[in-house]
Amino acid sequence: MPRRIVDISVALKAGIVSDPPHMLPSITYVDHAAGAESFVQGFPGLRRDQLPDGAGPAVENVAISTHNGTHLDAPYHFHPTMDGGKRAITIDEVPLEWCFNDGVKLDFRAKPDGYVCTPDDVQRELDRIGYKLKPLDIVLTNTAAGKAYGQPDFIHRGSGMGREATLFLTRQGVRVTGTDGWSWDAPFSHTAKRFAETGDASLIWEGHKAGRDIGYCHMEKLSNLEALPAFGFTVACFPVKIERASAGWTRAVAILEE
Repeated sequence: MPRRIVDISVALKAGIVSDPPHMLPSITYVDHAAGAESFVQGFPGLRRDQLPDGAGPAVENVAISTHNGTHLDAPYHFHPTMDGGKRAITIDEVPLEWCFNDGVKLDFRAKPDGYVCTPDDVQRELDRIGYKLKPLDIVLTNTAAGKAYGQPDFIHRGSGMGREATLFLTRQGVRVTGTDGWSWDAPFSHTAKRFAETGDASLIWEGHKAGRDIGYCHMEKLSNLEALPAFGFTVACFPVKIERASAGWTRAVAILEE
């Protein structure tokens, strides 16, 4: 059976709005000419003209956080504990069985920026697409942020998932979710306004903090979700193994058997 792989990750890129200013990645590109000079320095007596086309290796020096680019957040990112008091697992401890499963896409592109999705929103979308969740399904939310990646307003775009919507998923055995927004929660700028109006601190990071009750992972800054069907595909999102880390980068892909 033919297989099609859809890349649902973003490229790690400097010089665009992918994160708040204090979190932006930095990439220094070392070209083949500079790489040749490093070879000349490393091999006494070597002349650059002895190298094929006078070219050495190209290398990139990258300064990033584990939350730049498409990444998988571990429960430890959300809180020190999970599952009602157990130590929260770090990214190197996330079960690999969580990271390769059937995918489900919920289309929330029509939701306004800053909207906080509820269990009813999730159930209505599941009813619309005719799908019943099962344990370990990987649930992806397609929001208005997906098409805004790299644009000046990216971190303010898209809807988010509230505490109860997140628990609605995890109580049914979902352990990995994902969004094309900057955060699984509603954009901080919108949450800040609601907090200023109400003084209710429980509104801050409520989807993330649902991991205190039931440990789960989510991906952020996915892309190309509009290219996927509502279901009938497999998601692979194995994270880079970083000891004791709160997240790991992932080249997340959707696999469709056609």
